[in-house]
Amino acid sequence: MAIEQELQLDYRLNEHIELVPAGRNHQAMLETTVFQPNGPGPFPLLILNHGKDPGRPNLQPRDRFYHMAMAFVKRGYAVMVPMRQGFANSTGRYHDHGCDMTANGYAQAEDILSTLEYARAQPWVDRDRIVIAGQSYGGLATIALGTRDLPGVRGLINFAGGLRDDSNNCGWRSALVSAFGEYGSKARLPSLWMYGENDSLFGPDLAARMHDAYVQNGGRGRLVEYPAFKRDSHGMVASRDGEKVWLADTEQFLQQVGMPTKVLYDIPEAPSPAETNFAKIDDVDSVPFLSQSGRGAYREYLTKMTPRAFAISPSGAWCWAEEGEDPDARALATCSAKSSQPCKLYSVDEKVVWNGDRIDAAEKAAVTASLTPDNGAATANGAVGGTALAKGN
Repeated sequence: MAIEQELQLDYRLNEHIELVPAGRNHQAMLETTVFQPNGPGPFPLLILNHGKDPGRPNLQPRDRFYHMAMAFVKRGYAVMVPMRQGFANSTGRYHDHGCDMTANGYAQAEDILSTLEYARAQPWVDRDRIVIAGQSYGGLATIALGTRDLPGVRGLINFAGGLRDDSNNCGWRSALVSAFGEYGSKARLPSLWMYGENDSLFGPDLAARMHDAYVQNGGRGRLVEYPAFKRDSHGMVASRDGEKVWLADTEQFLQQVGMPTKVLYDIPEAPSPAETNFAKIDDVDSVPFLSQSGRGAYREYLTKMTPRAFAISPSGAWCWAEEGEDPDARALATCSAKSSQPCKLYSVDEKVVWNGDRIDAAEKAAVTASLTPDNGAATANGAVGGTALAKGN
């Protein structure tokens, strides 16, 4: 598991990791992030399910859906985010049925079912007030799970659900429509569907086809088609700004299925690096340690969306990260993985936070002149659709 994938646990949300037994004879263990309010509970529960990044599932980071989790914890919920078999640090084998999207959804739903069974046995969970949601592949799996008898579950939420397969001769779009049609014919619970206008994977036409197949075969689901969100709405749920899009419709749905929506807890803001007077944000020449290509990278960073962060090291290493969860930590971790010396944040969002590793002009010139040009750049994608990015040398 790559170092840039490690994220600190947030004590304000009582974030911790639990291992959930799953698979045949419960031999697999699902790395599951848990958030919950203070106190013993029992709390209403949200189970939130992840998508699939390109590449090997075991190299995918632990998903947290931190911003959505915080919104639910404020409303008194516990939140569980299980990594399914073969993903991140979960054991077991990733189950892939190729272009058979119906089978793919059912296979992934098995691990969500195991998480539900585990959760309902915990004393801190209100076993009769549960909602299950998922993003991308997790949305497909969530709707597939809705064909089962799910004690205590009031409803399902599908955020940009689906799975893309560009292998030869895979008609994945029509296969998705067929999958949702079958799930609709066996659906047992009401659902909310949310898809964005500029979703790079499942655009408005495909979203409408999938939803039509679902409801025409008997499924109960309201489709919300929201306007374009930043560069790609596929990663909206993981974005710090996504709450402005999903909250109102989600609260309405929760109220309809008898789940709470009132804010009960005030969670303090996370500590943020203070702005310094080291330089203006767009003063590229003032950024220490960078080679010529590193300065080009900083110029590129200045065009990126917030939240964003840029980290540097006296070794000449650098990294920027944008969008998704905790770009500060991702930028630092990726920079440190590529550096022989510690990395520190230079910029966060629209401010310079470099805080006193001050060097005089002569020393700065000597350090910069000693650096060789960067040999390319490495990228690491976060949420499917490339909405969470880290880049560095």
